Amino acid sequence: MVSIQSHRKDEHVSLAIKFYDQTSHAGFDQLRFVHQGIPEISLNDIDTSTNIENIKMDFPIYIEAMTGGSEYTKKLNQKLARIAKSTGIAMATGSQSVALKDNSVASSFEIVRETNPNGIVFSNLGASADVSRAKAAVKMMNSDAIEIHINTPQEMIMPEGDREFNWIENIKSIQEELDCPVIVKEVGFGMSKETIQQLVDAGVKNINISGKGGTSFSKIENYRRKKQEMDYLEDWGQTTVESLLEAQPFKDKANIIASGGIRTPLDAVKAIALGANSVGIAAPILYSLIKNGEEETIEYINDFIYGMKSIMTMLGAKNLSELQNKKLILNADLLSYVEQRGLPY
Repeated sequence: MVSIQSHRKDEHVSLAIKFYDQTSHAGFDQLRFVHQGIPEISLNDIDTSTNIENIKMDFPIYIEAMTGGSEYTKKLNQKLARIAKSTGIAMATGSQSVALKDNSVASSFEIVRETNPNGIVFSNLGASADVSRAKAAVKMMNSDAIEIHINTPQEMIMPEGDREFNWIENIKSIQEELDCPVIVKEVGFGMSKETIQQLVDAGVKNINISGKGGTSFSKIENYRRKKQEMDYLEDWGQTTVESLLEAQPFKDKANIIASGGIRTPLDAVKAIALGANSVGIAAPILYSLIKNGEEETIEYINDFIYGMKSIMTMLGAKNLSELQNKKLILNADLLSYVEQRGLPY
């Protein structure tokens, strides 16, 4: 018999595909680079490596948290792990809370490490989890890091979601007691400078601002409600670009990661230029896998990396540090946002 939690995992995947939009709404169209015609650089000079604390990554993109917790999502995780292994990028799984409650579905997460024994793998749990559960999640996949997700709007709209949110002490304890890097991430609602400050004060070193503009969990969870009456929250939150601007004062205090509506190599390069050290991609990879299969998805990721290197070559940026020194031109709406929020861009 399929548990309610496992059924929900399958629902999330089917609805993510149902609502998938190939166009980003994360704000990347609101800013642009200034073209420089003589970059004096070679494509072979480009170094795309980056770090999340002591984890060295050859590429600044990774498969962001999506799935696990059922037989169907086990197959998806196995395929995603093969894709990660083939392309050499890191991979995060969906929330492992279902497997900590029901050991019978643990294999849907364990399959990731079994398939990609030497790859970079991130665990994932909600911020309501305590230290013991976080350690168990890491042990389950012998993970290199753990993502702790915050998702208040999703929980409030989710019919069976949490209604109490006392997270900061859990986050602080997990940060202090785990031996691996801890990444605190949103799930597509973005972050404010106030939230980022709370996390920095709690000792968090890696923050994924995960902005609005990609998969909308407010839309997904509202669709699962009987009356679907909470559609007024579908536009809640800050876009990925707005969230990266909110993170400007903290670039030297935490490792900033971007996700949410990253659709093209240009989106990813813009995110890095705004201060992100790495970029998580979820829905486009899942959509490609389900619609086109593994081989085409591997090709898609390799083309994505080539596209990023091409743009860095055109900009004359040999590495991510040089790319982060490239200022972008903001449109009037973004300039207004920066001014109203008192952000130092």
